[in-house]
Amino acid sequence: MLLLRPARPDDTARNYEIWRTSVDATHHFLDPADREAIARMVMEDYLPNAEFTVAVDNDDLPHGFLGVTGNNIDSLFVHADSRGMGLGRLLLDGFRMGKDVVTVDVNEQNSAATGFYERLGFVVTGRAELDDQGRPYPILHMRWQKAA
Repeated sequence: MLLLRPARPDDTARNYEIWRTSVDATHHFLDPADREAIARMVMEDYLPNAEFTVAVDNDDLPHGFLGVTGNNIDSLFVHADSRGMGLGRLLLDGFRMGKDVVTVDVNEQNSAATGFYERLGFVVTGRAELDDQGRPYPILHMRWQKAA
């Protein structure tokens, strides 16, 4: 059985492994130098300083994590070995419970993520030619709204 809990500082190394395996499986479009720069930022700045919800197994081992700001999803990553188990949906459904609107930005070239969000009711509301670091990876702005 998989459960959600707040991440703890001792989850940081595992969350980095989750991020790395997920990116390896889905972000083939990244230039190797960009991937390394992003990896450094994720490990040194993002993971140690942000708050996350993790999806854990019966042994309390994280298999996915979700980071948010307000009603926006900043990050949602599932370990490559755990894909297809419903972890992304578990994390997303736990977050959007009680919310009327949720937004997320997704790399346009990450068709797995785009399809995931579309299957769960998100629609594209805009597009940016560059990512938030000014790199040439187009971003889709997506939005989910609770049914009336």
